[in-house]
Amino acid sequence: MSGENSPLPCPTTTHRLTEELMECGRDFHRRGWSLGTSSNYSAVLGREPLTLLMTGSGFDKGRLQPDQFVVVNEQAQAVQAGSPKPSAEALLHTVLARHGAGAVLHTHSVAATVLSEHFLKDGGLRIAGYEMLKGLTGITTHEAEAWIEIFPNTQNIASLAEVIAERLKDIAQPLRHGFLMAGHGLYTWGADLAAARRQVEVLEFLFEVVTQKRLLFGSF
Repeated sequence: MSGENSPLPCPTTTHRLTEELMECGRDFHRRGWSLGTSSNYSAVLGREPLTLLMTGSGFDKGRLQPDQFVVVNEQAQAVQAGSPKPSAEALLHTVLARHGAGAVLHTHSVAATVLSEHFLKDGGLRIAGYEMLKGLTGITTHEAEAWIEIFPNTQNIASLAEVIAERLKDIAQPLRHGFLMAGHGLYTWGADLAAARRQVEVLEFLFEVVTQKRLLFGSF
């Protein structure tokens, strides 16, 4: 495979990030955000060249084991023979990492799935006025709003990755904080794993608020 000659990452860093990603899986499974074999997570191991530690395809995220991870290169290819198969969505992780993300987390909560379908026609979900918004990178007041863009679900991940790359480069209104795939779930990221995990928690909380408010009042 084309990645076999890539320098191998530091074992200590790989072990630490593996443990942290396994803990993410246990926590997100407990909260109902990563059930069954859904979701995928990654963290950057190195940038010259770009390498990511990523959950392998088809594994239960609530019971992840160290041998269920794979190191991928910038083309989302495994760098070591015999590794688990990378997720079909690995290219979304690598494109986000190329644009500065230190970790990428993808969840499949009920709230995110339902909202992503309902608001697909609007192109996104606008959330404003909540104190929890201050947990998102760059937001310092509840008098702010977050626009969470929604993309149609697709099996053509390479094409979607190109769209995401263009949106990340948009100077006027860059893609920030996260995005939704319709009927699928949330992608979010951060400078490191702790920041990405915080953004998952904040966004999933806000999705629950929007869902509950619509159930109670018919709007938000």
